[in-house]
Amino acid sequence: MAPTVEIRNLTFTYPGIDGKPPPGAPPLIEDVCFSLEAGQRCLLVGSNGAGKTTILKILGGKHMVDPSMVRVLGRSAFHDTALTSSGDLCYLGGETVRTLPDQAHIWGGNGAVRTCPPCPAYPRRICPNNLGINRGTPLEGKTKSGRFCGQMGCQILGLPLEMLLHLNYILDVDLTWRMHKASDGQRRRVQICMGLLKPFKVLLLDEITVDLDVLARANLLTYLKKECAEQGATIIYATHIFDGLDDWPTHIVYVAHGKLQLALPLEKVKEMSQLSLMRTVERWLRKERDEDRRKRKERKEKGLPAFDKVIEGSRVVNNGWAAGRLTSTIAGEENFSFSSNSVLR
Repeated sequence: MAPTVEIRNLTFTYPGIDGKPPPGAPPLIEDVCFSLEAGQRCLLVGSNGAGKTTILKILGGKHMVDPSMVRVLGRSAFHDTALTSSGDLCYLGGETVRTLPDQAHIWGGNGAVRTCPPCPAYPRRICPNNLGINRGTPLEGKTKSGRFCGQMGCQILGLPLEMLLHLNYILDVDLTWRMHKASDGQRRRVQICMGLLKPFKVLLLDEITVDLDVLARANLLTYLKKECAEQGATIIYATHIFDGLDDWPTHIVYVAHGKLQLALPLEKVKEMSQLSLMRTVERWLRKERDEDRRKRKERKEKGLPAFDKVIEGSRVVNNGWAAGRLTSTIAGEENFSFSSNSVLR
């Protein structure tokens, strides 16, 4: 069976303003390799700053790398935009938005506010028009927590009504919530509901359950496990919360300092450790921390700084580009004299 997610020798450094990595900057992700097949659930673990989010964003097509390094469903995640627009590849992560413009009704995707014309049925509330529903033939329905916009005359766009109602039931989203009054956990539920409306083949979750209560998180994990089993979806889930995860993943991937430390099926990890998943990861992170402290101590004894110096790119006005022009504004570049920023300097 061909892998749905395949990473080969992935190396990545955030580019400077000239589109190239700053000279001498160490890679944030270095020589990472692993693959997953349909129906597998991967738990991506590591300490803060290990590179988990960067890896997920690369897989989600948010950072450009060589197409041969990352393949999702056999295609380039960055270059083939149809992967994300179709919903086959779904990335959920980031913070939910805390403020609402006058005509904003709902959070979607990565926490960005989506807007639609004012809805008389739900002024400044969660408008079903943005929950994958549009005006059309009259539709009456009931959700667990509220009336389903029958007075707007809505219909599902290419989605079965059962899917929306099922997600609403799992996450217990109330269509009458006023988002500027909703808690962080309620906003997170709406964000997840928006992200899962389209059927997915590969789902990337970056600390998406951090605000959920125990019941909502348990229901969501059960639903995702069922989707993998029944629909053959592949899920990669990065988290620091291990409640209820002892038997949830099929594979464990552990990264430290941007380098792959381990990529094994859960059964082999259990055979190696004989501990719970949380205690196993805790042991890995303690060993990693102790090794980092030992190295910093050795550097101090040699009269060197405890931490490596961070290499940054050149800092220029206007993010390195003149408005409306494709000329470089980096001093010393061949076409710098044609840039508006050369006048500012």
